[in-house]
Amino acid sequence: MKVIIDVDTGIDDALALLYAVASPEAELLAVTCTSGNVEAGQVAANTIALLDLAGRSDIEVALGRREPLRRPLMTAPETHGPGGIGYATLPEPARAVSPRHSADLIVAEARRAPGEVTLITLGPLTNLAVALEREPALPTLLNGLVMMAGSYRTPGNTAPTSEWNVAVDPEAMQAVLSAWESARGVGRPVALGLDVTERAKMTPDHLHRLHAAAGKHQANGILTFIDDALRFYMEFHSRFDGFYGAFIHDPLAVAAALDRTLVRTEALAVQVELAGGLTTGETVTDWRRVWGRSPNLDIAVEADTERFLNNFIERVGNLAARAANVAL
Repeated sequence: MKVIIDVDTGIDDALALLYAVASPEAELLAVTCTSGNVEAGQVAANTIALLDLAGRSDIEVALGRREPLRRPLMTAPETHGPGGIGYATLPEPARAVSPRHSADLIVAEARRAPGEVTLITLGPLTNLAVALEREPALPTLLNGLVMMAGSYRTPGNTAPTSEWNVAVDPEAMQAVLSAWESARGVGRPVALGLDVTERAKMTPDHLHRLHAAAGKHQANGILTFIDDALRFYMEFHSRFDGFYGAFIHDPLAVAAALDRTLVRTEALAVQVELAGGLTTGETVTDWRRVWGRSPNLDIAVEADTERFLNNFIERVGNLAARAANVAL
């Protein structure tokens, strides 16, 4: 599967990129960067250094828009650390960011292989909204769109009813929904919201199993990065969510894009609240179908998180072992 992943790297974005690199069915064409967890320049630096650490310096990394469409930028240092990767450190990037803007890259790759590229968005949808302005036919050119975005039947994680990626740039999410809704002959986007991603909890036990999966190569850069990044993330969740572990939202979205059997979806009509005094960024979902509107989003309502976590441990553990062999 040809994929482009749009990120705001971010601890769980970093884990998602490692999962994609470790997945043999994924042909990762490029990674595009937007502001969100940290500012877009830091996102690009994190992404390049992480891909290089994983032995994938061949993957193009592009920088996109640095601010949301209409609002001041929010970042999340309390969740992801001041640099976006918790306690982890990465070397300075050894290569430059792509000369292409993220939006232009998405459009160009979709035009180059129409109907073949799946776009996976793991951050605010700003880059995709800009790409749609430049190429309104983009929904017809992509094979599909999978988003980690929204909160549909559960509380938000940014405000009482809003999820982070949507709350940072709600106008971008609404622009995406409107573009796919108006396109003819295309499948609905798939959205994994907090309803399912907060069931994907990585615990210290999963980390122990990940080290075991890497075998004798436990002392290597990838595992050290994961340990140090997740320690910060787990401490955050311990303070605010009552458990020592981490929701790994973004890797689940990548896994579901590669294997749709991991999730069960329900087709529903969704709009984004843009002007609520208390609810801006809420993904308002017509569960009872009182609007009488056609569904415009396939929302994940169930996920096989046990199988996903087992896959993550196996795949990323093998990736860490291979990277250690190369380093030797």
